[in-house]
Amino acid sequence: MKIEQALKIGALAGLLSALSTPAAAIVYTSSNEFEGNRVIAFDVEKPSGQLVEIGSFDTQGTGTGAPIGNQAAMATDASDRWLFVTNAGDGSVTSFRLQEDGLEFVNRVSSRGTSAISVAVYGTLVYVLNEGSGERSDPPRLRYDNISGFRFNNQGQLVYLPGSTRILDRTQLTAPAQIGFNKSGTVLLITEKATNMITTFTVRQNGRPAVRPLKRPSAVPTPFGFEFGDRDYVFITEANGGARGVTASYRVDRATGTVSSLVDLIDQGDATCWTVLSSDETLGYSINTGSNSVSLFGINFDGTLEPFFTNNPDREIPTGGAPRDAVLTQNNQFFYVLNNGDGQIDGFRVRRSGRISNNDIQPVTVPSSVTGILSR
Repeated sequence: MKIEQALKIGALAGLLSALSTPAAAIVYTSSNEFEGNRVIAFDVEKPSGQLVEIGSFDTQGTGTGAPIGNQAAMATDASDRWLFVTNAGDGSVTSFRLQEDGLEFVNRVSSRGTSAISVAVYGTLVYVLNEGSGERSDPPRLRYDNISGFRFNNQGQLVYLPGSTRILDRTQLTAPAQIGFNKSGTVLLITEKATNMITTFTVRQNGRPAVRPLKRPSAVPTPFGFEFGDRDYVFITEANGGARGVTASYRVDRATGTVSSLVDLIDQGDATCWTVLSSDETLGYSINTGSNSVSLFGINFDGTLEPFFTNNPDREIPTGGAPRDAVLTQNNQFFYVLNNGDGQIDGFRVRRSGRISNNDIQPVTVPSSVTGILSR
């Protein structure tokens, strides 16, 4: 009996140990190659943080063959079962099933626009941001920038949501950068680089957006990437036309979609374009494409911002050439930067304080056209 009890206790301890061991992180990026888009997957080796390629997976769509001014080219659902990837070259979006050894293609559908550049997921709703062609001979849906909605079923298959397409501006192209849901899924927010507008649509219970958007100017020109935090705050990088940029905070009314006046802003580097928040949303990391650097900032409960380095508030941490996106692993252990100028992903360790180390992880090579990076 004692032997049986010991075996049971040992088995239970082993099970608890397995359950408490964090799953290995995986990092994904989209190649965005003209001849065919593919998702490249990397395992994150522990404890070094070194990326090791585990495969590339055809989206059956095409890319543009050059870097894109966008954030969130890929997104996963909340369950981490499905991955959705935009194909900017042919105006489509691909669904994959996430697996331990890679990705399984599910389906690919038209994004209902000319060039799909950003995707957002809430529940089973998927919204895609499309750049327009600008061609007068095209119908309005293709000529102008738009958003279009989809649902995915329990097999991960995407199906267009009829009546969900909305044009951002029927008078001009807006050079949109990103689409994203607020945390309650009641508002879609889009940044427009050319018009310096922050655009929102409320989302009805049937998943369709309001007929007309709300728009307000950004505090600084060229609003770009963003992340929503708690208490309805949103943190937006504003690139200032490539000059000295900022990260700005606003509050978005979850019922009306109204974006508040500026809550706060903090100076960053040149052409501040992408932003990532820590899992507890007390720290932010902004990518400065013009400065080849990362800027860190603190986030207060009331949405105000403060320098991370109090003794050197303007300090920037160098990255590789022309960084164009970044991601924190879900356990906040590692920070990876997509450097299109070098055709590399560079890795950094994250200290307990949130500070990232000097680049001490060997970079991995990727196509210079890559767009989007995420981790699970």
